[in-house]
Amino acid sequence: MRVGGAGACHSDLHLMEIPAGARSFPLPFTLGHENAGWVEAMGPGTTGFTPGDPVIVYGPWGCGLCMNCRQGMENYCQASGKPSPGGLGGTDGGMAEYLLVPATRYLIPLGSLDPREVAPLTDAGLTSYHAVKRSVHLLGPGSTAVVIGAGGLGQMAIQVLRALCAATTIVAVDTSAEKLEIAKTMGADEGLVSGGDAVTRIKDITNGQGAELVLDLVAVNPTLAMATQVARVLGHLTIVGVGTAALPINFSNPPHECSVASPFWGSIPELIEVIKLAQAGKIQMLVEHFPLERADEAYHLLHDGKIQGRAIITPNN
Repeated sequence: MRVGGAGACHSDLHLMEIPAGARSFPLPFTLGHENAGWVEAMGPGTTGFTPGDPVIVYGPWGCGLCMNCRQGMENYCQASGKPSPGGLGGTDGGMAEYLLVPATRYLIPLGSLDPREVAPLTDAGLTSYHAVKRSVHLLGPGSTAVVIGAGGLGQMAIQVLRALCAATTIVAVDTSAEKLEIAKTMGADEGLVSGGDAVTRIKDITNGQGAELVLDLVAVNPTLAMATQVARVLGHLTIVGVGTAALPINFSNPPHECSVASPFWGSIPELIEVIKLAQAGKIQMLVEHFPLERADEAYHLLHDGKIQGRAIITPNN
């Protein structure tokens, strides 16, 4: 595939911080697990696409043979050592002019969507979509969903909530007033600065019961502590962020029968659904573009919290 865009993700920062002796992959290594572009050439025996087709690449590459893979859930491949996503410590990723994709089942047609605009949908979009979809049955009229972290993932989660659960009240929580304003333009009913006042306000909104769904897109100690405070009995507390904090658990915390889950990415059929939402104009990624030679600058800005949505590296401008 000729790469049009490769998203810069917080997961990449975690890879960069792995001590040399703990790395499972050798250097040099090419980052980039959110990839979209145009089919450049087809390998022997492959069918279904022609050179020039705009496509997005499903990220978690499994064995293709186990029960989960055969259902499109290669993110939960049961083979040892799988899944092995390109750009996340497995094979080289998409921050290069070309990306070698191992099978056509990982390619989703984009139609009229521009690969340089939508590359992050394969992770930021899919991860948020899967995290929301598993809780849709809780989010009817009168329900509340809290999204902690209004960066790239949070912005996408808010849009997915609005598209799938139109009747639910969506509350965004973040430390940045600017990101909260962006969150409200994307469908959040309320934006709250993280802290004790936010907890009080969410309790007021929910008549003291807490939210049916709490999505923690950060997963550091303060956000996980807040998540348990604003979740409700029989609700869902979903940890999406890759922070290394621990969730405080005892008999009454989180609330009774509040399910806690940490989903990983999403399935191939779900990515198809994400692309359908984007094609219908229901979701849209807020992006900033950087040529390949400025990728280092993009990561510094991401590390410092100065990317408002998602940074996209464009090797083939």
